[in-house]
Amino acid sequence: MDLLLIFIFVLIIVGVFLIIFIDIYNRFQTHIIKINEAESNIDAILRKRFDLLNRSISIIKGNIETEEEVLELIVKLRSRKLTNFELDRQLYIAINEFNNYKEKYKELNSLESFIKICNSLSDSETELFALRKYYNDVITEYNKLTLKIPSNVIAKLLKYKVKSYFDGKDMTDEIYDDFKL
Repeated sequence: MDLLLIFIFVLIIVGVFLIIFIDIYNRFQTHIIKINEAESNIDAILRKRFDLLNRSISIIKGNIETEEEVLELIVKLRSRKLTNFELDRQLYIAINEFNNYKEKYKELNSLESFIKICNSLSDSETELFALRKYYNDVITEYNKLTLKIPSNVIAKLLKYKVKSYFDGKDMTDEIYDDFKL
């Protein structure tokens, strides 16, 4: 009889731990799905911005007299494979260059195609801002799971690591050095 009670007690304990593990695992999976969705949406907006800047090159070249290479950075980026973090930083630099052309050559501001690109870039910045916020909100929740007890134990078992925020900083910097798993 005592052996049966011990067996039932052990089964209950194992069952509780299994339910907790499954619950935490499913929360991690939910956050991973949201992170992937956010990354995909950010990727689409960044590619749109890249395409807009790429199209602006021929418009700028065709309407101003300059010896310098127009949006040279965009030309160089065509053949490179970059992460969203890297592409965002490079596009930020290219958009600043684009805005310099816009300020320097006022005649560009009268071209309908150039105005459409300017408006689309502005709209995409608003969309990107919202997507960055969503991404960072999801990352915050994911990182909390990764760092807090008892979910951090499961994170260690599954080799889940703290993820970087999408904030425009150099993403090669190690964050949370004190919290490495």
